[in-house]
Amino acid sequence: MDRLQRLLMNLGEGWFQLHRRFPAGLLNEIAAAVAEGERTHRGEVRLAVESRLSPLAVLAGLDAPTRARQLFGQLGIWDTEHNNGVLIYVLLAEHRIEVVADRGIARHVVPEEWAAVCAHMREAYARGQWHEGSLRGIEAVHTLLERHFPADGASRQDELPDRPVLL
Repeated sequence: MDRLQRLLMNLGEGWFQLHRRFPAGLLNEIAAAVAEGERTHRGEVRLAVESRLSPLAVLAGLDAPTRARQLFGQLGIWDTEHNNGVLIYVLLAEHRIEVVADRGIARHVVPEEWAAVCAHMREAYARGQWHEGSLRGIEAVHTLLERHFPADGASRQDELPDRPVLL
């Protein structure tokens, strides 16, 4: 996708849709799903949804993977005690979904597994199934984390907020 096409997408799509696609009820369900799933493994999961990038950011070359990595740092997901944070980033205007996993997790989960999570979410979103796509994507991330980082029975602090971030 060229820069002009991306610029037009970010100017015209998504930015009035954020709260319609992600209403308060869905945000509450996502937060509950994140909290429930985190009981089954030792990872920390966050969802960030951004309506669009600014025109200047697009012209400067900012893309969804780079923005996801920026948010990974800005939201402190990299700062978990066991390097076990995962960010699911959704950029509505460009129809992009990215997963950024901290180094403790990235060593064990191959990129193709994250790509499959993104593909399933993108397919559901394309059908207008924001609820299903979000919850199934979170469930798939929990399944991967449970396989590679199962809960050990020890009590642990929830290091990151469970509620999604809307930008």
